[in-house]
Amino acid sequence: MYSFDRGKGYEHYRKFDLVVFETSQSNKITSNSERSTNTGLAPYTGTWTEKEITHLLRRTMYGFKKSELNSFGSLSLDECLTELLREIPIPAPPVNNYYDFVSEVEGEPADVAPGETWVNAPHKGSVTYFRQMSLKGWWMNQMLQADRSLFPKMTIFWHNLLPTQFFVSEIPVMSYDYTRLIMNHTFGNYKTFIRELTVNPAMLLFLNGYLNSKYAPDENYARELQELFTVGKGPDSNYTEEDVYQAARVLTGWQIDWYQLIEMGNPIHFFNPEEHDDSPTTQKTFSSFYGNRTIEGRSGMDGALETDELMDMLFENEELSKYVCRRLYNFFVYHEIDQNAEENVIQPLAEIFRSNDYAILPVLEALLRSEHFFDEANRGAYIKSPLDHTLGMMKSVGMTAPTSLPENFQFWESIYWNMAGVGFELGDPPSVAGWQAYYQQPTFDKIWINTDTVTKRAAMQDYLIYVLGDLPAYVSTFDNPSDPNHLIAELSTLQLGIQ
Repeated sequence: MYSFDRGKGYEHYRKFDLVVFETSQSNKITSNSERSTNTGLAPYTGTWTEKEITHLLRRTMYGFKKSELNSFGSLSLDECLTELLREIPIPAPPVNNYYDFVSEVEGEPADVAPGETWVNAPHKGSVTYFRQMSLKGWWMNQMLQADRSLFPKMTIFWHNLLPTQFFVSEIPVMSYDYTRLIMNHTFGNYKTFIRELTVNPAMLLFLNGYLNSKYAPDENYARELQELFTVGKGPDSNYTEEDVYQAARVLTGWQIDWYQLIEMGNPIHFFNPEEHDDSPTTQKTFSSFYGNRTIEGRSGMDGALETDELMDMLFENEELSKYVCRRLYNFFVYHEIDQNAEENVIQPLAEIFRSNDYAILPVLEALLRSEHFFDEANRGAYIKSPLDHTLGMMKSVGMTAPTSLPENFQFWESIYWNMAGVGFELGDPPSVAGWQAYYQQPTFDKIWINTDTVTKRAAMQDYLIYVLGDLPAYVSTFDNPSDPNHLIAELSTLQLGIQ
């Protein structure tokens, strides 16, 4: 029913390599002479018409239906934000919807029954690919079905900023645990989020945290924690190589309980004091960038408390709030940050972030309510990601996934690998820096489009509309579908960036 060659998926799964791009481009303040803004974080007080509403919905949702546009059209900006900035329930965990496509392997534990969740079942090597794909389909289905909320798109913001790679871990329950961590903290407190992410088994595996010991400190996570997750590499971010090493020493001792993970399906981390650098004669002393902070070595289980001290040190540095706000700006407003945006948007946002003890909702609310967000220069200024393009098209035309479990699995598997062919693999960003389109100068979002991907996008769009969709039913939801001029105008409003 659905066009897909699973052999290619297996080939990709087996050959997937971790590629780490070390970059500071997402922090860089730039100047673009072709684009000029002088607006700031003051609340927007301009016209409130269909154009402003569609701009807000495009940036905050993965597509919207005509009925949703009509519903938002009756609300004020404040009422729209109240609706968009609400949490939505996390759905029940993914289930065995792949049973038609696998066979039992002698000597392995039995798989869960069809329709039952696999997220707490023992690891089973022969269904690793299928469970990972079941999880990816579950996530995409959640985004497609989500009603009137920024929540789904915000989960992708965090996944891009704080990524792991599902196919690298090869342990689906670990990938699910990471996904739930994102969803649990989507609108929450960033400091709490980073503290839990630091010891999350998926991250411990992805960036070698589980190998970090006093005998051989591993700097991988300590480096990315600073460069990509907290203080960044902005113009005033001057942490040193010694800071990376000292942070690695602080984080020694966190490990994964492999028995619980593999045999019991429980992704559990623990602190091993025998692997922690607790030497009282060698304090962990940081550079002047961190105020020459010293974290005293602690022995026994108290060594875990050093991680909390490290979090305190990172979050006391003002560069952290500016860095996170720049990344939010890049994702939701524009891919470059000029001097006006830095002074009149980023810095005030960072103050809001700090004054609210690193809660994310007040920052999002201030940004999306601002005159700068609605500035004409920021409208229609993004090329959609393959995820935004595909799910947005599906949602706007009212498409739903099949309810039959095997067909549901096959449907999302096909959607996933088609999106992978144009540059977006949910669950598997190309590197620890996320997708290049969100940070790499000077191309940024133009990375999504080339002579190969543009034709594949068009083919995917046609397939969604003419094969899987119900075009007459979709058109019938418009105000005056019999009038071609009116029909084109309404289609433009729903599907194009600028009307």
